Amino acid sequence: MHVLILGAGYSGTAIARAMAPTAKSVVGTTRTEEKAARLEKAGIRPLLFDGESVSDELGVALGQATHLIQSIAPGRDGDPMFRASSPDLAQLAPNLKWIGYLSTVGVYGDHGGAWVTEDMLRKPVSARSVERVEAEDAWIAFGAKQDIPVAVLRLAGIYGPGRNAFCNLANGTARRLIKPGQVFNRIRVEDIGASALFLADNGTSGVFNITDNEPAPPQDVVTEAARLMGVEPPPETPFEQAELSPMARTFYGENKRVSNARIRAAGFEFAYPDYRVSLAQLWQSGAWRGQ
Repeated sequence: MHVLILGAGYSGTAIARAMAPTAKSVVGTTRTEEKAARLEKAGIRPLLFDGESVSDELGVALGQATHLIQSIAPGRDGDPMFRASSPDLAQLAPNLKWIGYLSTVGVYGDHGGAWVTEDMLRKPVSARSVERVEAEDAWIAFGAKQDIPVAVLRLAGIYGPGRNAFCNLANGTARRLIKPGQVFNRIRVEDIGASALFLADNGTSGVFNITDNEPAPPQDVVTEAARLMGVEPPPETPFEQAELSPMARTFYGENKRVSNARIRAAGFEFAYPDYRVSLAQLWQSGAWRGQ
C-alpha cells in the first residue's frame, strides 16, 4: 500500500497511524507548515495542499498512491478533486486500487430520534451536509467509471485523545444542555482509523456508518466523564436558554440513532463500542490529554 491522505487532520492522522505498519509509504496533506511538522513527528510524510492547486510534489504522490483517503471537506464549488479547475484525477492517479471518502452522518438530516441505516434516503438540512451529499456522489461516480472500489465512511461525532469531555471539564467549557429526547452518535477517532484499514485491506466498496453502538444524550457523556474524574458535573441548562453558535444549533436540529450494523456484519469490531468503555480507557490510560 502506498497511502495518500488528502487532509491529514485529526481523523486523517488516525487513519495514517492505523495504516502505517503495513503500508510502504504514507503521505498526508495539510495547509500549514506548523501542521506539516506535526505530521512528520507522527511518522507521516507531509505535503502542503491548499485544496486548490496540485503541486508537482503532490502530483508525484498521487501517481504513486494505491490507496487514497479524501478527508478534505467540500465547499460551495464541490470536492477539491472534482472542481471545474481541478486536473483529471484519473490521469494523475493511475495506480489507485481503493478510495475512502470521509463523509458525515449529517447527510441523513433529522429523523426525530428514529434509527437510520445506510439505505435510507439522504435528507441533509445544513449547507455543509448538502455539499457532502454531492461529494459522496462524485466519488462514487468516479469509482464506478474507473472500476475502483470506493468506500464512503459516514462519521458520527468524533472524539478521542485531546478532544473529549474530560478536556472540556478541565478547561471549564463542558455543558449539560438538556433537550428532551435528543441523542447523538459518536465515534472514537482510533476506530475511524481501524475501520478505514479494515475496508482498505478488503478492497471494500459501499457506504458505511462509522459510529459506536450507543446513541446517547450528550449530557450523559459529560456526567460520566465527571464521575470518572471525581468532579461535580456542570449544572443542567435547558436547551431553550442556552447560548449557542448557529453551527452548534444546527447539530441540535438533527436527532437520530445511526446504526453501525452493516460494518459489524462485514466483520469489523469496534475497540470502543460505547462511550462508557471509551471514556474509562481514556481516563485510566491518561490518553485523554492527547499529545
